[in-house]
Amino acid sequence: MSEPGTHRNRLAGETSPYLLQHARNPVDWHPWGPEAFAAARASGRPILLSIGYSACHWCHVMAHESFEDEATAAVMNRLYVNVKVDREERPDVDRIYQIAQQLLTQRGGGWPLTLFLTPDDQMPFFGGTYFPPLPRHGLPGFRDLLERVSAYYHAHQDEIRTQNGRLREVFESLATPPASSAAVLDSRPLAAARAALEEDFDSQFGGFTPAPKFPHPGYIERCLRAWSQTAAGPSPDLRALYMATLTLTRMAEGGICDQVGGGFARYSVDAWWMIPHFEKMLYDNGPLLALYAQAWAATGEPLFRRTALAAAAWVRAEMQAPDGGFYSSLDADSEGHEGRYYVWERSAVQALVPEDQYRDLSRRYGLDRPPNFEGHYWHLHAFRSVEDIAAADGVAPAAVADRIDRALAALGEVRSHRVRPGRDDKILVSWNALMIRGLAIAARALDAPELAQSAGKALEFLRRALWSNGRLYATHKDGRSHLNAYLDDYVFLADAVLELLQCRWNSSDLAFAVELSNAALEHFEDRQVGGFWFTADDAEPLMHRSKAYSDDALPSGNGVAVRLLARLGHLLGEPRYLDAAERTLRAAWPALEQHPRGHTALLDALEEHLQPVQSVILRGAQGALEPWVRALARGYAPRRMVFAIADDETGLPPGLATKVGRAGPVAYVCEGTHCEAPLDSLAALSERLGLNRPSD
Repeated sequence: MSEPGTHRNRLAGETSPYLLQHARNPVDWHPWGPEAFAAARASGRPILLSIGYSACHWCHVMAHESFEDEATAAVMNRLYVNVKVDREERPDVDRIYQIAQQLLTQRGGGWPLTLFLTPDDQMPFFGGTYFPPLPRHGLPGFRDLLERVSAYYHAHQDEIRTQNGRLREVFESLATPPASSAAVLDSRPLAAARAALEEDFDSQFGGFTPAPKFPHPGYIERCLRAWSQTAAGPSPDLRALYMATLTLTRMAEGGICDQVGGGFARYSVDAWWMIPHFEKMLYDNGPLLALYAQAWAATGEPLFRRTALAAAAWVRAEMQAPDGGFYSSLDADSEGHEGRYYVWERSAVQALVPEDQYRDLSRRYGLDRPPNFEGHYWHLHAFRSVEDIAAADGVAPAAVADRIDRALAALGEVRSHRVRPGRDDKILVSWNALMIRGLAIAARALDAPELAQSAGKALEFLRRALWSNGRLYATHKDGRSHLNAYLDDYVFLADAVLELLQCRWNSSDLAFAVELSNAALEHFEDRQVGGFWFTADDAEPLMHRSKAYSDDALPSGNGVAVRLLARLGHLLGEPRYLDAAERTLRAAWPALEQHPRGHTALLDALEEHLQPVQSVILRGAQGALEPWVRALARGYAPRRMVFAIADDETGLPPGLATKVGRAGPVAYVCEGTHCEAPLDSLAALSERLGLNRPSD
């Protein structure tokens, strides 16, 4: 292995923490770009493309085993032009090469992604994910693989060109024709997705997949919305509500949730949500924060409220930069070991807390059982309920809960002095937007205005640091914003602004959402077929320009775009937004029909196309509007937007400026493009919306 600091390659000038982690490898790494491609063409050597991210455990493993090894680096430098990519900064590059790897190998993708590309056109001809230094687990040794792939490349040029031609044809065929203009957009995909989720639902532990088990916020939200659609009718879909709430409960009580510090890890390696892959990602925690707050609003279950508040506290304390933006992730590893920051030795816990607290804590979180992590450590996972422990001891549940909370606080204090996992401190617009949206939803549902303040601070930072001349940058670190933003950045951020406007009105923010939406239409929309490309019309040309309708770790940009444009179009009375939303639904319709469950963001948008969102515009003196806002925040109404606009607000667009106040507060209720006569009492508004009559 090389000694730290003995090398310095071309990654030293990058901003990505992941790339900087490799800046002192003996590998002669290039960042993705024309310099690397020119070097490959001039030398005739193929490109070795390695894609990963800072919080990726197996990326670190491969780096330590191979990229820090002098002998392996020498082979890489002799045979290849080596290119390192942060998939979080360049999701456009990662997206197309993940698809290519799956097409080439007929296996799932992942990180680290390892691909070998032809030097003249960057077409992949061989690849995989993690490779060990020596053969094991059915995988070839990496150094031997490097020699064999290079030899194959130079001896089989014709076969590689033929294969690349076929790969191009497959990429071209990925675009499906849109539905005809005569096709009826109906609710069949919604029903099909609902049935598919129930078929795959784990009725004991929650969730919709076997191990490894991911949260899949889109699946949970789809269940909540399916219940909400029927809740006021004679046959409410209680099974859908059960699927959502059981999953949220098992996750909140499981090891995937940080019981000490709040927030969620990426996924569980088992079916019980017990042992996570310990990395914490901003893009998971934003949607999960929103979901737990919405589940609290729907059910009143205290666990959901506590979990949401703990997640919000964690992100505000550990992930929000002083200037407002949110950092990207925390590593799974610390001190070279996955999970070390989070797990406990039983004897250490016993020494930290009083005996009565330990007794309750151990029964609740499994310290009275055999170790559940690496045969020696305990990772906190709820095995018994507070009520069960209290009943066994003949005491009040509140007393048990108090002792457990005090014990957890003591563990948190001790843990805060451990070596922390590494933090990727770059600020990504799309991930920040998901967190801003989650905080805004939670602020309303939980009556926690401090969360809206954090969201507003982040929005101000993004607008100040990453918005310039009508366009967004994608990433920011150390005072530098760069890389042209992607579809997700524009539409996620505009969608988040709409949620934050429901916490506190700001006409300038609405104008910003309009600017973002207009930029998405101008630079990303496929005006011939419908739908939105992932990259802008002036972005770097790649081997394929992707247009994805399905969700992956993030919700589909096309799905969020449809929901955003429909909501904004109805709010402002803007037909071109509504037309673009419908064009996208028609372009995606074949995919929705074939695999509805994989397109939950688009399903949410389809639901709102079939039953347009309800907009409630409140006008009046700011103080007089607050009881109305609190009343409308009760309950779960995913197709309702509520905007409280003070009488003295200026700069309103025409569709809102005509909705004026009177002597007291007044409410305008609009369904789609139809607005009703204003209501001048909270009681009348509550009756119109089907709310319980407020106590005040």
